[in-house]
Amino acid sequence: MAPGMVPRSTTQVSAPAPWLVAAVKYAAPILTAEEYGMIEMRTAPTWGLLAKRVSIRSSAARFKSERLVARASADDVCVLMYTGDTTGQPKGVVHTHRVHEAMVLMELAGWDWPAEPRFLATTPITHASGTIIMPVLLRSGTFIMQAGFEVGSFCRLVEQHRVNATFMVPTMIYVLLDSPLRREHDLSSLAMVIYGAAPMAPARLTEAIGVFGPVFMQIYGQSEAPMALTVLHAREHEPERQPQRLASCGTPMAGIQLRLLDEHGVDVAEGEVGEICARGPLVMAGYWNKPQETAAALRHGWLYTGDLARRDADGYLYIVDRSKDMIISGGFNVFPREVEDVLSQHPAVAAVGVVGVPDPKWGEAVHAMVVLRPGAGESGQPGSDALGAELMALVRLRKGAVQTPKHIAFVAQLPVTTLGKIDKKAMRDQFARRRADAAG
Repeated sequence: MAPGMVPRSTTQVSAPAPWLVAAVKYAAPILTAEEYGMIEMRTAPTWGLLAKRVSIRSSAARFKSERLVARASADDVCVLMYTGDTTGQPKGVVHTHRVHEAMVLMELAGWDWPAEPRFLATTPITHASGTIIMPVLLRSGTFIMQAGFEVGSFCRLVEQHRVNATFMVPTMIYVLLDSPLRREHDLSSLAMVIYGAAPMAPARLTEAIGVFGPVFMQIYGQSEAPMALTVLHAREHEPERQPQRLASCGTPMAGIQLRLLDEHGVDVAEGEVGEICARGPLVMAGYWNKPQETAAALRHGWLYTGDLARRDADGYLYIVDRSKDMIISGGFNVFPREVEDVLSQHPAVAAVGVVGVPDPKWGEAVHAMVVLRPGAGESGQPGSDALGAELMALVRLRKGAVQTPKHIAFVAQLPVTTLGKIDKKAMRDQFARRRADAAG
């Protein structure tokens, strides 16, 4: 089918909404196309409306051709995007046309695109996957949508459409790795697997590269500065030569300024933890009707992202955690991401989440929820004291006593948000309920 051609299709609607009835009566029909230059709309007979067939050329001939005039400016609001907040209520992020134009150009210029992308959206297009639609189409690609992630349908769609690009959050990749269904399908067409929205355990990333090859590209961004703050290209994933780099979110993309600042707006030293702050055309205008939250996020001329990170000598950033998720135990700062990465190295662990919970002695204690791999049990039965002690000993050996979990709960699955991120607020709530049940 030639570019610009629209296939003939049939749309069935159970009952007409008032706005649709009005549109049918007073507007030009636009539902289906029979041939180039003709459009046709059919409505259900029970509505009492007739099918219409109109020639685009004949209709256009009644109007005088004029130059198109843009009625929007780069700084006009184009979208209100709500955050996928796991620590509180989502906030409406105000974006202008300038933000989305910059985002699309940066994605086109800085990502590892296949020559002819056939992209499968596994996550809601209200967030990350939606921002990839325009770059795919601008590269004359195909955008395929999956109605919610499920391993079987994912594998079938990849095989059927020879999908070569997709975006997945780490929890989806873990499920795919652990499912026997992936062995029943040909997934060799995958050439660019974008991952992000949450940290991925280096041990599991190494496993994924071993299974699918060097096709993984990490991106870091947030609703307040969408998608394109940093990138870790596929070529930079080197498990053997640079294993520590698998924990990095990459380097800043061209077109954005990034600094690691303290709460006073001062740069932190190399290797020290600071908050990732961004400046440039990607940054939001503010939060909708939330002036206090806007003032807290936009300080000293920078967007304070809420993500804490270190920078190494080569300029790679390593996110240690969200500032709101940092645990203060006995006066020491504990970053859950670092504990999760250690626990994920154990061969029995499929996924893990770590949070701080109230503790009368330490103020906060490190609490871990662990999902075991299918068939794991060599080190003890799920939930057994032996396996829990083994995991605690692993953290104590690698990170020290302060970072060692005081509690480990073995669960069938971790709570996640609608975007697939581990829901740490829900984890804390589950711990509180268990503690209340035990006390009561």
